[in-house]
Amino acid sequence: MTTDNNAFTGSRRRPWHVLPSSVRAGIEEVLGGRVVGARSQPGGFSDGLAARLELADGRRAFAKAVDAGAAPGVAAFHRREAVVNGALPYGAPVPSLLGSYDDRGWVALVFEDVAGMLPVQPWREDELRRVLDALTGLSESLTPSPGLNCPDVSPRLGGWGRLADSPRSLAKLGVVAAGAARELDRHLALEAELPEAVAGETLTHGDLYPFNVLLTKEHVVVVDWPHAWTGPAYADLVMLLGSVALSGVDPERYAARHPLLRGVDPAAVDVLISAQAGFLLAAACGMDSADAGADPRLERPMTELGLASLRWLSLRGGR
Repeated sequence: MTTDNNAFTGSRRRPWHVLPSSVRAGIEEVLGGRVVGARSQPGGFSDGLAARLELADGRRAFAKAVDAGAAPGVAAFHRREAVVNGALPYGAPVPSLLGSYDDRGWVALVFEDVAGMLPVQPWREDELRRVLDALTGLSESLTPSPGLNCPDVSPRLGGWGRLADSPRSLAKLGVVAAGAARELDRHLALEAELPEAVAGETLTHGDLYPFNVLLTKEHVVVVDWPHAWTGPAYADLVMLLGSVALSGVDPERYAARHPLLRGVDPAAVDVLISAQAGFLLAAACGMDSADAGADPRLERPMTELGLASLRWLSLRGGR
């Protein structure tokens, strides 16, 4: 597999200078200084601004902003992320939220700048081990889940039932994932067990793929928290290991010795792996357009990630 970070980057970033002057002024008010430089950042798929900012006094920050009228779903994510980040405990490996701007037309979040880089894809052994080790500490810091002053969201898991109910999407599934289409009954049976499998008391990130991880010299920092939900401590680990399969590596050799999976029923892990693939393939087949957005570059990486999870599930062999 020859994926790279560019394969997991949206195509609709807006540069700083095209933002409305009121939005730029609002971000500068949060920062208490004038922005003199901005550099768009790779990773993720959302519309709008995602840039590292340099201020006249030498300080740096990271800002994301979106036009709520053009992308209401992304704006809702930004608003929820502000609430989630505000509730995360001090010391958690996440960027500090410095403030937000919301005029109901535009929503902007301003974070401390993290001097880090995305993990290299395909995964490098040393970087993967750093991230997997960090997930243990992350889950410990978020158990029990801190209270969030916002509605709960459903985990981004599951989709086999929706695929089965749509002849158009089911036909597309037969093209992009013929093996999954043949084993649909198995995945529907696993999906029926999802409510029990997602029970837990840990705040999980809910979208933990390489494009939401930054590596600094000393730390592993997890960014973009709008999809956080409360569930089992190992849920994020299972999600991340799906991307390991995308690199052509058997994730099971990491899963088998990871402390977060020690004593966990293998059947519950199978349910999560299948549900992860179901969500991704349902999105790729057009079922979740409101969630996935209209970026044409989404279909391929979602399909590849979904297929990677299915390869891992097959390698587990019904453990």
